Amino acid sequence: MSDFISDSLLAEPLPSLNYGLRHGREPNTIVLHYTGMATGVAALERLGDPNSEVSAHYVVEEDGRIFQLVHEAYRAWHAGKSFWADETDMNAVSIGIEIVNGGHDFGLPAYPDAQIDAVIALCRDVAERHEILPQNILAHSDIAPERKADPGELFPWAKLAAAGVGLYVPPRPIGPDAGLSLGDEGAEVWDLQRKLVAYGYGLEVTGVYDDKTEKVVTAFQRHFRPQRVDGEADLSTRNTLQDLLAL
Repeated sequence: MSDFISDSLLAEPLPSLNYGLRHGREPNTIVLHYTGMATGVAALERLGDPNSEVSAHYVVEEDGRIFQLVHEAYRAWHAGKSFWADETDMNAVSIGIEIVNGGHDFGLPAYPDAQIDAVIALCRDVAERHEILPQNILAHSDIAPERKADPGELFPWAKLAAAGVGLYVPPRPIGPDAGLSLGDEGAEVWDLQRKLVAYGYGLEVTGVYDDKTEKVVTAFQRHFRPQRVDGEADLSTRNTLQDLLAL
């Protein structure tokens, strides 16, 4: 990528060699990640290292600086094995944004305001350019719930939604009910699984609350009900999901 010019006026060019062709696919999704490394410098080095075989379209530093590593016309290697709304090749249809944050391995630090303001501005810019729907602005954990937890339960999705980025509803209050959990079976589990699939999560509707169902519920909670992330589908979780589907 010689003479690299950023797609976004918000971003400084810092090209990576780690990219591929979209093979005629167009971006319809934005996937947000945390870098999960000690520093932004270390993350940028890894994303630019050909031996790492990973990359993202953009990296947002803690101070709000934005770097573009891969042109939006190409596929970056950020999603890995993933799924959303019947799509199994998320790298082909997504724009990947890495947000510098140590993540769970480094104590899940808070996201600075300057960084989140930059993420909001970048998401709005990308979404407008590609006509990306709010419900398709996702967490890495949404599309890979069995492998990933980023950008984590401290990521301020409500603030993004208030600025017009992503789909969000106020989480329903947490009550005393135990909820559905691992090993449960029956119509309520079937209904929960059906609604999670309707929203976009990759899950087989079996009526059995298995390990994958628990992980998908955990991912849903990280994004939409972060006050308690335990993988148990209490009424707060299930009613929040219903509110989203009703939008």
